[in-house]
Amino acid sequence: MINRALYKREMRGSVKLLVIFAAVITLYVSIIITMYDPKMMEMLDGFAEMMPELMASVGMSAGATSLLGFMISYLYGFILLIFPMVFCILRGNGVIAKYVDNGSMVSLVAAPVKRRVIAFTQMTVVVTGILILISYATVLEIAVAESSFPNELEIAALLKLNVGLLCLHLFISGICFLASCIFSETRYSIAFGAGIPAFMYVMQMLANVGGSAEKAKYFSFFTLFDPEQIVAGESSAMVGICILFFGSIVLSVLGIVVFSKKDMHI
Repeated sequence: MINRALYKREMRGSVKLLVIFAAVITLYVSIIITMYDPKMMEMLDGFAEMMPELMASVGMSAGATSLLGFMISYLYGFILLIFPMVFCILRGNGVIAKYVDNGSMVSLVAAPVKRRVIAFTQMTVVVTGILILISYATVLEIAVAESSFPNELEIAALLKLNVGLLCLHLFISGICFLASCIFSETRYSIAFGAGIPAFMYVMQMLANVGGSAEKAKYFSFFTLFDPEQIVAGESSAMVGICILFFGSIVLSVLGIVVFSKKDMHI
C-alpha cells in the first residue's frame, strides 16, 4: 500500500522540519522541567495570580503539587499543542496540495502507481513525522525529569498522557491532509488546513478563561484532550482520546478517497 521510493524521498524532505521542531521542543521542555523548584514555582504562580485570564487561556495554572502536574500546567496547554500542530500544517500541505499547485504532481500520477497508493504514502509521511515528534518529546521529558528530579515523574501516567497528545495531533494532521487533498492551490489548503485548527485553539483559549466564555469549549476539538483527566484515568477523557483517534482515521480515509477521484486538470 506504500510506495517505498516515494516514502523515503518525502521523509528526507521532512528531516529539516523535524530537526527544527525537535530543537524548539528541546529548548522549552528542558527549561520548563528544570524550573520545577520552590522558588521558580512561586514566581510562576505569582504570574498566574497577576494575569489569571492570560495564563488560563493557554492552559497554565498555579498550584501544581507534582512534577507531572507542573508539566501539564506549563507544557500541555501551549508548547506541546502549538509546535506539533504547526508541523502538521506544513507537512500536510506539502505532501499533496503543494505538488498539485506547482505542477509536480504530473510526474507522480504519470508513474505506474495508483493514486490511492500515492495518497496513502503521503499521509503516512505526515503520520510518521508526528510519531517521531511526540516520541522524541516523551523520551526527552523522561530524560530531563529523571536527571533533574530522580523518581519524581510518574512515567506510566506521562506515557498515557502522551498517547492522548498523539491522538490529538493525528486528528489535526487528518484535517490538514484532507484540506490538502481537497484543494489544488496551496493558499486554500493552508487557509483551511491551518485555519480550522487555529480557530479551534482560539475557542479553547476562550473556554479556558472561564465565565460566559466557557461555552466555547463545545466548539473546539481540543476539549477532547484533557491532560488532567487523562492522568486521573477518567472514562470521559478516554472517550475523548478514542474520538480523536478514530476521527483521524476517518479524515485520512476521506482525504485518500478525495485524491483518488479528484480531477486535477494537470
